[in-house]
Amino acid sequence: MKKSLYTLLLFFLAFSAVQAQEVAQLTLNESILYAIENNYVTKNARLETLISKATVKETTAIGLPQINGSFNLDYNPMIPVVFLPNEPPFGDPSNPADVIPARFGVNYSSALGMTVSQMIFDGSFFIGLRAAKTLTQLTDFDLVKAENDVVENVKKAYFGVLVNQERIRLAESNLARIDSLLQETKALNEAGFAEKIDVSRIQVQRNNTYSQVERSRTAWEISKELLKIQMGMPLTMDILITETLQDLNPREDLLQLLADEGEHRVELDQLNTQIELQQYDLKYNTSQYMPTIDFNGYMRRSGAGSELTTVFDKVNWFSSSLLGVTMNIPIFDGLSKSARIQKNRYTINQLENQRFFLNDSFQNEIFSAKASLKNDLNILDVQKENLELAQEVFDIAKIKYQEGVGSNLEVIDADGALTEAEINYLAALYDGLISKVNLEKALGILQVGLEN
Repeated sequence: MKKSLYTLLLFFLAFSAVQAQEVAQLTLNESILYAIENNYVTKNARLETLISKATVKETTAIGLPQINGSFNLDYNPMIPVVFLPNEPPFGDPSNPADVIPARFGVNYSSALGMTVSQMIFDGSFFIGLRAAKTLTQLTDFDLVKAENDVVENVKKAYFGVLVNQERIRLAESNLARIDSLLQETKALNEAGFAEKIDVSRIQVQRNNTYSQVERSRTAWEISKELLKIQMGMPLTMDILITETLQDLNPREDLLQLLADEGEHRVELDQLNTQIELQQYDLKYNTSQYMPTIDFNGYMRRSGAGSELTTVFDKVNWFSSSLLGVTMNIPIFDGLSKSARIQKNRYTINQLENQRFFLNDSFQNEIFSAKASLKNDLNILDVQKENLELAQEVFDIAKIKYQEGVGSNLEVIDADGALTEAEINYLAALYDGLISKVNLEKALGILQVGLEN
């Protein structure tokens, strides 16, 4: 289901790019699935799993027969000289020298051979093979951890885009509200019912609100670029978010999350696998004290001739072969193996200490994340109430001003308070979403719901 959804998403993105000038409409889940497939971190993690599988094949090949062929054709421009003593019965009395030079060999020689070797016993090989297979498990856990990190970053970046979209909407609403008030005040000034300073005050407020709109738009563009980077999406494409903050922040889901006890964390799997690899390394170094036994054999056909044309004559070629078993027995290595074994034991102790600390830190992380989310939910309720009150105060101040029983300064103050309440509410909403992501990470459920 996950792969089919991703395929449909790619088709949808491609279709959108053609039809809507490279604009991709995305939901949160679509953004996450796209990022898992395209973010460079997860791409490299998947490649690492393939590398580990290739390492298993490479290690397995060491225990298989090793067969090599060879061929050579040699030419001796000057045949090497061998010196013989000039003594009877082969000496030459007429030669005053005490040695006689002799050339043994021919100008041309050739050989064709094949060597075979097979490991019979090597305790370290089987340990290394098990360690290589364990390494593939570690890379699988590393991939899950990489995907979790990508999901966390994409969610936070996605929420940042949503918050900035909402900030633009509120800022534009504020601008429209202040523009309406400005037009009304100008009309009252022209009719003689308002002073010029009243218009100037509102114009200042209008300029500040306009600046807020522009800053919100800039922040929105920056947050979209950040989301595309986290997703691994080309920066030339544009994105359109089809969800709202309210869609992604239902109160019942947050309350259910607070009651969740959490799942098994992949970080613990990673650490357990690292301990297992160190234990294999310890066994590997211990096995170096054991002898190794190998089978070796070769077969060779050799030929020679004084002329190149006679080198390959059948009568000049002869065969030779060898079969043997070799045993290597380690005797003394300066205590290097003993030092490596000690290092392995110390490293295992370090990892076990880290595992003990990790279990406690996970519990503390869950406790802290739940406390932060509860606090953010309380703040969100307060800021929502403040927003409603600020809106009510502004509406009353505006009505009083329109009816001539209030001042425009009161309206401006109320508008500023309403704008501040909106900003505080959005900040509280964003903090709540970030705390939700942090709690999902602490509980180990960042990708729950994406596998279906």
